[in-house]
Amino acid sequence: MQPVAYHKTDPFFTVYRIPKWRSDLYQFMSAGVWGYLPGNWQRGFSAFYARIYELPISRKLIKPYIRYYYRSPDYLDNFLPPKGKTSYSSFQDFFVRRFKSLPENSSEWVWPCEGLLCDSRPMGPLQKSKVKQDRRYLHTIFGVKAGVIPREYRFTNVFLHNKNYHRIHSPIEGTITRIQHIPGDLVVLRPWIYRENPSLPAFRNERYNIDITDRNGDIWYLSIVGGPAVGNIRLAKNIRLGYDVDKLEEISLFYLGSTCCMAAPRPPRYHSYNTFVQVGASY
Repeated sequence: MQPVAYHKTDPFFTVYRIPKWRSDLYQFMSAGVWGYLPGNWQRGFSAFYARIYELPISRKLIKPYIRYYYRSPDYLDNFLPPKGKTSYSSFQDFFVRRFKSLPENSSEWVWPCEGLLCDSRPMGPLQKSKVKQDRRYLHTIFGVKAGVIPREYRFTNVFLHNKNYHRIHSPIEGTITRIQHIPGDLVVLRPWIYRENPSLPAFRNERYNIDITDRNGDIWYLSIVGGPAVGNIRLAKNIRLGYDVDKLEEISLFYLGSTCCMAAPRPPRYHSYNTFVQVGASY
């Protein structure tokens, strides 16, 4: 049994199974059309879209959104508005809600985010994905050279639906030993439109890579990946090189849309491909 006290976060959502022809069409529209627009166009549209959800009138969307997506009408009782506010002044406030209290778990390793585990595989040398007619290996996502991440490490990718909690927390206790920002595209993240390559957007999109070295000297590689309509990816206040981070301490948050990749020194013990994970659940 997992030694974890769960919050009632309700991470579940519908995972669509679409015909291959629709998947190919959606992938072409996302990666082949939208993805080839100039980066400043993508970011400009995304910023405009994000500003709509910062308008005060957008807070009227919160109650119907909760009724539609969550099983409990009291879902928000587990959270607080951001920035010390006492109420949600916009839908964006709801999107970046924060825990009233963090999950409690005696496990040494936990999941850093909430969503669908849409990819899980070894980091071996044959694990590669075709992007823009060339071959890119999984280490490319994390912005390191081949061989830096040991081949026995496990790669995972968690897709965060709009309904999911959008703050990323540390999976371990350790020290931050690298922070890297990689500019890129903002192609659509939904994994079911990339049937054979659910992690394709992580190769192309803007992302922050953060390495955390645990107390055993093992490095945990995190890649926090943005998508369309992401206003920005913001690192938490204390996150900097050399900072000693506690397990479940907040690392970053997304303003609309995201996915979180991780290369870890061991595979997940309780979760497999296409299952849902929660912040603080045992890894």
